[in-house]
Amino acid sequence: MAARAVIRFAAILVAATTIVAVPASAQTNDPNAGRADCTDAAGAAAADCPKDGNEANVGGEPGAVTLPALIVDLFPNPPAPVAPVPTPRPSAPPAGTQAGPPAGGAIVSPTDLVATAPRRAIAGEFVPDEVLVTVDGDAGAVQQIAASFGLEVRSQRQSRLLGTTLVRFGIPDGRPVGAVLAQLAADGRTLRREPNHIYSLQQAAGIVNYAFERIQLDNKQASGENVRIAVIDTGIDDTNPALSGVIADQFDAMPNVPVEKRDHGTSVDGLIAGVGALEGMAPGARIYHARAFEDGKSTMDVILSALDWAADQNVSIINMSFVGPKNDLLGTACRNARGLGIILVAAAGNNGPKAPYGYPAAYDGVIAVTATDAKDGLMQQANRGAYVFISAPGVEMVAPSGAGSDVVTGTSFAAAIVSGAIANLIHASPERSADDIEKALAVTARDLGPKGRDNDFGYGLLDTKAAANK
Repeated sequence: MAARAVIRFAAILVAATTIVAVPASAQTNDPNAGRADCTDAAGAAAADCPKDGNEANVGGEPGAVTLPALIVDLFPNPPAPVAPVPTPRPSAPPAGTQAGPPAGGAIVSPTDLVATAPRRAIAGEFVPDEVLVTVDGDAGAVQQIAASFGLEVRSQRQSRLLGTTLVRFGIPDGRPVGAVLAQLAADGRTLRREPNHIYSLQQAAGIVNYAFERIQLDNKQASGENVRIAVIDTGIDDTNPALSGVIADQFDAMPNVPVEKRDHGTSVDGLIAGVGALEGMAPGARIYHARAFEDGKSTMDVILSALDWAADQNVSIINMSFVGPKNDLLGTACRNARGLGIILVAAAGNNGPKAPYGYPAAYDGVIAVTATDAKDGLMQQANRGAYVFISAPGVEMVAPSGAGSDVVTGTSFAAAIVSGAIANLIHASPERSADDIEKALAVTARDLGPKGRDNDFGYGLLDTKAAANK
């Protein structure tokens, strides 16, 4: 008997705005093309630099401080255009060579990253009276900085993944965020300075999920027993039968915000490791769930807190079903998590073929997942680009939700399928490294679209059975 399924299409929660409309860089879907710096006059003249939403480049005032675009919404309706900030993934290495960045290496601080051009555009939505700053110094130095620049210390903590102190400063006098960041840049005790971006989740609105068949995973043999997986998402309905015995621990990264939405996180956890009638890809896996979103939104400081907690749980996988712009703090956290040997899986994005590259998915060392349907067709709203790594089912799948069950669509859920499949690989061969698993996924994926890796499907459709035997 066919159950009536309601596909929920959530409205876009974030409208992109530009404070200083200076495009950070030109975007290209050609994996062989280099990055063009549109903030440099000579580079801009030679490059096809992107325009803003009005199709007119607006010059910033001399000395303007510009910053990375905001995390863009992952709901199926595309948001207002923002200045793209791409860092294309390199093309696939030849067979027999190393794929992806090395898993080992020392923890780095944000100061180890290459400094960007001094003019970058703040675009999108962020907390209007806050900035995030990494500080070289103790609590006394933090207070001195606050006093010097007329700021409030709203929170501070030592971040494991950033390797430094992260401070959330409040701006009590109404100064623009860009102006405060420009002032702080002159103080050598501040290492990195970012707006407190607002991040968004995605969701386009006794059953054996069709994903098992499409990714070559036998649902009767599937197991992620005792594999530890962190999920950063909304709150969950841990009373849902599909999550019975699945959740090993929970962390609330925003404890002062009441939990109202539980659907998205419940669906992601269920698709990874659900039990019973709505069985996930990796039954037996242990989910460490960090609540970092409410009403589809979060902020950078909250997400970084969730990532630090996840890293402390000795997990093998972190699932990140959210997307947005390139950002030094998030990039450093992801790089250092991968350096700990953690496999990072992220949604490629639901903002359409002309959308900017989505982060964290587009960082090296993060497995960027796009969504396909039951016939292996690409989800129409999916982002495209050289950073797309692999395809997995993510269209009209039955999943547990806060209301029992629902039919869900989006790259969020395709990412969950990949996280569950990887848990099967780790369960079967615990000694496999993050690099080895990433390479196996790439070389065994079933090619879709143009021959070889492409901007739509990445390496192709996930083939769990072939990857297990590689």
